[in-house]
Amino acid sequence: MAIKIKTDAEILMLKKVGLKLGRVFDKLKGHIVPGVSTKYLDCLAKKYILEENCKPSFLGYEGFPGSICASVNDTLIHGIPSEDIILADGDIISIDMGNIDNETGFQGDACRTFTVGNVSSEAKRLIECTERCFYEAMKIIKPGIHVTDISEVFTKIAKEYNYSLVEEFGGHGIGREMHEDPMIPNCGKGNHGPILRKNMAIAVEPMVLQGKRYITCSDDGWTIKSCDHKLTCHYENTLVITENGCEITTVDSSVISYLGGNKYE
Repeated sequence: MAIKIKTDAEILMLKKVGLKLGRVFDKLKGHIVPGVSTKYLDCLAKKYILEENCKPSFLGYEGFPGSICASVNDTLIHGIPSEDIILADGDIISIDMGNIDNETGFQGDACRTFTVGNVSSEAKRLIECTERCFYEAMKIIKPGIHVTDISEVFTKIAKEYNYSLVEEFGGHGIGREMHEDPMIPNCGKGNHGPILRKNMAIAVEPMVLQGKRYITCSDDGWTIKSCDHKLTCHYENTLVITENGCEITTVDSSVISYLGGNKYE
């Protein structure tokens, strides 16, 4: 699959669908409390996505049964929503969501890791590291850099915290398809691989493990967990490459807060 450069009109479509996904996160976050099931959150997310005149891109994708990936504690990615998984005080949960705009066919893809009730300082530190990986990488994302320059930023930040990065998964291009080229490795050295160009759209998603980097896939064929059962964290936004940098399309209140409430008001 060749890397797709979007037109200016298509970039506007990506921004529109991204803002819709951001609103879903803002509606959902207040429901992430002790005692709710991940299936309940899945049903709510689907409802909110449909209200935005979109459809959930994850639902049915290669057979995935949920509208969101709901990954709790030692589950890194692809957690299947379940009535049997009940959130408890002290948990952290990564909600990975995608939407397809019914009018344009363009997609958004983003993930947030939320705290449930009162969480440990170690859990907060892991979330801090993962979000820093993204936002420090965002500072260097512009036309002319290699995709692995993003990976190198993740590697540097994770090393500062003495955490690990999963090697088997990474970010990707996005447009009318959820997964387009280029693939963005989650770790490694920079200065090789595809070069970013203006009007490319990419999903940048650091995936960080509190313990060792090794993972396992559950019998359901989807759920990816840390082998040592230590905490994991995932953060993601869709970005479009601009003339001199990049811009987040999947904007919610947390993005606005992180960036100081200036750029996306």
